[in-house]
Amino acid sequence: QVQLEESGGGVVQFGGSLRLSCATPENIFQINDMGWYRQAPGKKRELVAIIANVLNTGGTPTYADFVKGRFTISGISAKKTVFLQMNNLKPEDTAVYSCYANVRRTSWSNWSEHWGQGTQVTVST
Repeated sequence: QVQLEESGGGVVQFGGSLRLSCATPENIFQINDMGWYRQAPGKKRELVAIIANVLNTGGTPTYADFVKGRFTISGISAKKTVFLQMNNLKPEDTAVYSCYANVRRTSWSNWSEHWGQGTQVTVST
């Protein structure tokens, strides 16, 4: 199992901002997709934002419609880290946000999917 290190959750007021970060171990050979999903109480897990080819310059981001214009995902290839900048947060953004990564551990490994433990984001009115 690949340990994904998450940070940045917390409590913020309506309209506020938070930044989440997620890092893979430095010895990971290759990363394909990396990003964030969220799950609110009583709801299914849903994609928030994901970036493809995160270790390549110009990786392609994909956003859920409900965060377009408010959230920005970015990656630092040298540190194998992605960030999710969340602005103009709304109470409906309250959820557990989990990092996702599709990686190859070594040059001879198959691709495998991994999840972080999740970080709580709470937006108060």
